[in-house]
Amino acid sequence: MPFLGGGESRRARSVAVLLAAAVAAPATGLHAQEGDPVRGLALLVATRDSLPRQVGNGLRCVSCHLDNGTRPYAMPWSGVTQRYPKYRARSGTVESLAYRVNDCFRRSLNGAPLDTNGRAMRDILAYLRGLPALPVGHGGGAGLGVDSLDPAVVGRPVAGRAVYARSCARCHGSTGAGDSTFNAPALWGPRSYNVGAGMARVRVLGAFVHRHMPYDRPGTLTVQEAADVAIWINGRPRPDFRKKIDDWPNGDAPPDVPYKTRGRLKP
Repeated sequence: MPFLGGGESRRARSVAVLLAAAVAAPATGLHAQEGDPVRGLALLVATRDSLPRQVGNGLRCVSCHLDNGTRPYAMPWSGVTQRYPKYRARSGTVESLAYRVNDCFRRSLNGAPLDTNGRAMRDILAYLRGLPALPVGHGGGAGLGVDSLDPAVVGRPVAGRAVYARSCARCHGSTGAGDSTFNAPALWGPRSYNVGAGMARVRVLGAFVHRHMPYDRPGTLTVQEAADVAIWINGRPRPDFRKKIDDWPNGDAPPDVPYKTRGRLKP
């Protein structure tokens, strides 16, 4: 969803050079054991270029976790190392933070998991450990995760198509394929997130769009418009997630999960 335009695009290219150097740097000293947070951020920002074997689409970690994982209500990573391990209903298990990171690689990045004991995972976790406990300017836990749209607001696909054409296509393209010039990711098709990703849920995507999009004019869409464009985007073709049937094994899947799960099939 996010993009960089104009001067920001030029600045992004300069930053990319520095990030590439960080990724290529050898691990030495303490960083070899506990991870290098600078390299960890580089991997999160330039994910596909840095980890091509693990990323199966055109997205980056910071495509959704805005401002390098610090923006409130954009699924910030702030304090995440204090919140894990924790139980998550989607897997029905207590997950480690490394497992949760890999779940994003499998779903949002439509790829393959990292070696949980490898350098890339150590570096990513090192960056996450260095973030503040809460998003900047938000106390009491406000701003963590992402909002969820009021279930009473029902998206209208036809209206959503018009919202997309008016407010989204200029960066993400009329076919939803994205635009690398602006770092605008694909919103559907083979280079987008798969059906198992959190963004494939209409309420999650709609809440994200309502608060953060369009990137240069956030908050200008109404809740109804955000719901409309979310249901239209998530109604487009996208990659499947092979193990989706095993999600929410206890039958407690949210109503906007767009596929059947084994738990839902239980009497």
